[in-house]
Amino acid sequence: MRIIIDGDACPQKVREICEKAARDFGVGLIIVSDIDHYIESDFEVIVVEQGRESVDYKIVQIFKKGDILITQDYGLASLLLDKATAIIHTSGFFINKNNIDTLLQSRYISERIRKQGGKSKGPTKRRKEQDEAFKKCLYKVLREYVLKNKGRT
Repeated sequence: MRIIIDGDACPQKVREICEKAARDFGVGLIIVSDIDHYIESDFEVIVVEQGRESVDYKIVQIFKKGDILITQDYGLASLLLDKATAIIHTSGFFINKNNIDTLLQSRYISERIRKQGGKSKGPTKRRKEQDEAFKKCLYKVLREYVLKNKGRT
C-alpha cells in the first residue's frame, strides 16, 4: 500500500498530514505534480511535463491495486475506484461508488454554468475542520490496513 497524492491542487497541510501518516504507518508516499508546482518532500516526488491531464495520466500509470489516492479530481477518482483501497478528497471525505455519480454530476453542472458566463461556487479559504476531517479519514484507512495485515510478513 502506498499513498499517492495528486500534487497539483493539494493543500500543503494535506501533504504534511500524509507525510506524517506515511512515517507513522511505514507506508510509501508518492507525490505527482507538474513542472509548474515546486514540491519539496522527504518522500518521492514525480514531476511531469505541463499539460492538462499529464499528472492524471502519470497517476493512472503508477497506481497499484490497494493504493490510497489523495485528490480533488473526481474524474481521476472515477478511473481508480476499482483499484484503490480508498480515495480521499483533500477536504476530508471519501470518494467512493456511493457518491461518485453525484460528484461528477455537480462538477458537470458547475462547468456548464461557468461556460455560460455564470459563476459557480469557487474555492474557499481552507478551514481547520477540513484538515481534521482529512486526517481522520486517512488514519482510519491506515489503521484498518494495519489491523487487517497484522501478523502477516
